[in-house]
Amino acid sequence: MTVKICLLGMIAVFAVAIFAPWIAPYDPNKTSILNSLRAPSWIAGGDPDHLLGTDKLGRDMLSRLVYGLRVSVGLAVLGVVIGGIIGTALGMLAGFVGGFWDRLVSTVVDVQIAIPFLLMTLVAIAALGTDMWVLIALLGIAGWETYARVVRAQVIAIRARPFVEAAYAGGATHRRVAIREVLPNLVAILTVLFTLNFPAILLLEASLSFLGLGVQPPTPSLGRMVGDNRNDLALAWWTALSPVFLILIVTLMIQLIGDWLRDVFDVRLREGRRR
Repeated sequence: MTVKICLLGMIAVFAVAIFAPWIAPYDPNKTSILNSLRAPSWIAGGDPDHLLGTDKLGRDMLSRLVYGLRVSVGLAVLGVVIGGIIGTALGMLAGFVGGFWDRLVSTVVDVQIAIPFLLMTLVAIAALGTDMWVLIALLGIAGWETYARVVRAQVIAIRARPFVEAAYAGGATHRRVAIREVLPNLVAILTVLFTLNFPAILLLEASLSFLGLGVQPPTPSLGRMVGDNRNDLALAWWTALSPVFLILIVTLMIQLIGDWLRDVFDVRLREGRRR
């Protein structure tokens, strides 16, 4: 039941992110000092025109949350997809070719794990700036090592199976075997990795934006909204806690879905249940 609720919730999240321009009641960047820090409509004395109130610049919080969700989820999806492509490609290269390439990829993975990624990110932003392409690139290389290690191990195991040997015996090339025989058998594990890495990338983007190093104003993102409104907690708690609550809900739902998918695709768990 919980998983079904999470699946429906994530469908709703992606729907809101995609259709944000039609869902948001106001322009998220339109300011109105006269409407500064208006309370949500469901609080006594709140503004009936603003369901979730306004921030210190008079911007509608609901509209900014909708667009902030769109930006944060979009960046997280881009980061996970880019990292998955890079990690999968390098993992398959290391698993198939082996030798020098295996040692090289394994060494780079060890270096990536040894150095705190947030520190690397701060150094990169200091050197390259805070442009959107820099943020996307950094999110894209975050977590690729997880894909590379898992895919490498899976490729080495799959490569020894009879259907792969039969494909080679039939004259198939390494490329054909990788695409037609091995890659389809990695879909399940890649799906699980996607759902497990997504919350980490979302939180990384939120952390960078909170520090002012991610999405730049006036573009809203969930982390940026928390950072911009953290000083107003005493006067208008809804301005900072609303995006915090949304980040918490999204990461929790996708984490629960990832745990469920891991159990579904785990053969040992299925066999244990049958026994």
